[in-house]
Amino acid sequence: MSRYSVCLAALGLLISTSTAMTEDVPDALSVEWQGQHPCQKLYEDAEIRAIRCTLAPGAVHIRHSHPGTLVYTISGGKAKVQDDKGTREGQPKTGGFNNGPPTSWHEVTNVGDTTLSFLVIEKKYEPVTNQ
Repeated sequence: MSRYSVCLAALGLLISTSTAMTEDVPDALSVEWQGQHPCQKLYEDAEIRAIRCTLAPGAVHIRHSHPGTLVYTISGGKAKVQDDKGTREGQPKTGGFNNGPPTSWHEVTNVGDTTLSFLVIEKKYEPVTNQ
């Protein structure tokens, strides 16, 4: 097998694995950690879904996806976020607001000593796309 063929085969595997990973990532309501769902649906219609996500100290909102979002921090603290850009820590502030793009996947861990709580408005009209 030529070096060119090996490179093409490897590239094909990477593309198919990346696409499969995106397609296999559940939405925020579908995942659970230690038998608990960190998010509860508050409202849903054809355009949006409103959810409240609550993470006690040490809790993890395992790998999940979102369409575009509006996020209001009800109760802030310290969080670790892992996504396709790497791992970083942040301190969401109570009363903070973010208008975010679609997220193909991320995982959020409460690494602080206070409960994190967020109101998340998912914009169904801004879906995650497989690129």
